[in-house]
Amino acid sequence: MSNQLNMQELSMLREEMEMLMGERMKLLKVTGAAAVLVANTDGRDLPAEAAEAAEMLSTLVNNLPEETLQEALESVHAQPGPDDLHVQ
Repeated sequence: MSNQLNMQELSMLREEMEMLMGERMKLLKVTGAAAVLVANTDGRDLPAEAAEAAEMLSTLVNNLPEETLQEALESVHAQPGPDDLHVQ
């Protein structure tokens, strides 16, 4: 009986891990898209309310660990250009 319980727990943990990995991938895509948006947006062209949100987003993206940001950019197939990022 204990072995069966362990197998059930293992199965539940595996399902939870798969769900978390799926959520992580979705969050990486959102982050990658946000990074591309920030890189390609000139805050001077935005209304004040949008500029505040863009500044906050920019700060959050810039505070990410480099490895995480790179994964996020790769998840949306973004490539650095001379001055900004482009999605391919």
